[in-house]
Amino acid sequence: MVAILVRVWHKFVIMVQHRRHKANTPLDAASLDALAIGYVGRYATTRKKLVDYLVRKMRERGVAGETSADPEAVADRMVDRGYVDDEAFALNKSANLMARGYGAMRVRSALGHAGINRELVDSVITDDPEAAIVSATAYARRKRLGPFATMTTDAALLRKHMATMLRAGHDFATVKAVLEPDRR
Repeated sequence: MVAILVRVWHKFVIMVQHRRHKANTPLDAASLDALAIGYVGRYATTRKKLVDYLVRKMRERGVAGETSADPEAVADRMVDRGYVDDEAFALNKSANLMARGYGAMRVRSALGHAGINRELVDSVITDDPEAAIVSATAYARRKRLGPFATMTTDAALLRKHMATMLRAGHDFATVKAVLEPDRR
């Protein structure tokens, strides 16, 4: 039993030392490319998020060699190769958030935070009132708000439900239509 614990401990120590060595090695252009390939292979990302990741890694590990590795150029190569597509990311992210019941304002905020430019965000998000009602209804059902609540709602609870839906990015008219369907 002791021999097994010693072997496991030895493997653990070697693994930690390897990670420390790998984390401390400065980046050159080839290792920056490898980091970018690994990142885009693992995560759906935008050009801005990839550049931010590469800059952070360069700051953490430093840069080796006389020629500095350029994260902007690496990100441009990933876009040219088709590994990073901001439009596809925006379409998928907005469809996912709308299906989960978030409103247009919340979707705009999420896409802006991901580095999608305003023109692309405006082209992806439609201001369709029917789609907004469907999304808000999905959110209310998922969170058990308004008519989907498990208990009766009084005026104070209805205000809390409205505030919850407004924070989810829905406009006030849509919130009222979903939470107070009998008052239309």
